Amino acid sequence: MAAGQRGDPDRSESFGEELLGGFLDGAHELPPHLVAPHVAGTVARLGARDPQILLQDYGQQRLVPLPGEGLAAGDPQPIDSSEAGRCFLDSRPVELALADGVRIHLPLLHGGDPAGVLSVTLDRVDDDDRRILRRIAGLVADMMMIKNGYTDLFFRTRRTEPMSVAAEIQWSLLPPLAMVMPRVAVAGVLEPAYDVAGDSFDYAYNGDTLHLAMIDAMGHGLDAATMATVAIGAYRHARRTSIELSEIYAFMDRAVADQFAPDHFVTAQMMRLDTNTGSLQWVNAGHPAPLLIRGHRVVRRLDSPTTLPVGFGGSEPQVSELPLEPGDRVLCFTDGLVEEHESGQEPFGEEQLIDLVNRLEETDQGVRAVARDLSHTLRRARGEATTDDATLLLVEWRG
Repeated sequence: MAAGQRGDPDRSESFGEELLGGFLDGAHELPPHLVAPHVAGTVARLGARDPQILLQDYGQQRLVPLPGEGLAAGDPQPIDSSEAGRCFLDSRPVELALADGVRIHLPLLHGGDPAGVLSVTLDRVDDDDRRILRRIAGLVADMMMIKNGYTDLFFRTRRTEPMSVAAEIQWSLLPPLAMVMPRVAVAGVLEPAYDVAGDSFDYAYNGDTLHLAMIDAMGHGLDAATMATVAIGAYRHARRTSIELSEIYAFMDRAVADQFAPDHFVTAQMMRLDTNTGSLQWVNAGHPAPLLIRGHRVVRRLDSPTTLPVGFGGSEPQVSELPLEPGDRVLCFTDGLVEEHESGQEPFGEEQLIDLVNRLEETDQGVRAVARDLSHTLRRARGEATTDDATLLLVEWRG
């Protein structure tokens, strides 16, 4: 058939395209405080009512309603015991039958991981509603992440307790707490969420390579936060020049030594994972050895030669290497995770940590759920006491 006989494709605008297009067209120059009515007006055209945007609090305990015109108010919902929480943890829509309709919760997915939950009520739900709402939720997540860079609105919503200045600095440094991609997944937790000072982590997924770093700056308060800022900034600068792990260590070491007194230091661990082959390289500068999890069990500590903490001018570190198998997970953690203890009691210890990891791994959850549950379980086990930062970073090579 000749090209002219095929006819032009149908370019008419369907209801769904018009709805999503209208949402996008109005989103680019939308002030952050008008996100609420924009979302509410869009879902109302589907016949949805009582919309809520629920954001995870910094302690990762509750989903907090975003305030705004057109959005329903309400109390924070516990992540571990609510339908919205189940949606958030599973990253899947959850529907709940009500006397006057159906309440549907949709994950606000960003980077493969939910930033929150969009909840609406409809008289009834069909597959067309589900498809359009799922796509609206994706647009809402992207819009909020972009606008989060120039507003305090979402930060204030997520902050359910007073936060120290040091913690404000640390949270501003962090990448997203989780990233889930086809070949690799990452999840991290910082405690105490509202008073963390010296602990931090960073990661970047560049091409086929995942870069990771975890640090623990000595001391507490603003001094530790300032040192952590310099260390993470130096790590990012060195990483972005594509130099080797040993050179990244040297660059971080010089940056900290140049800015702080000779007795100041930062323990650190830097990793590089080839997501094609599973080849893992790492350098340890005074950190506890990571744990290798295979087949849902901790099978070994990744002991390796260590060099001096960053800032002490250590010799060139030896780069260790290990081939991972598909499904392997690596748990990195700072010493506060195992050295914390209740008053008058023994430190929590690595053996108890391993026992907990093994029990949680039996549940076959994703890295984000395991990291979150592990952090919260450890905190409960030490009587909610935290006198030092306690940070963990869980990485999975999915093959």
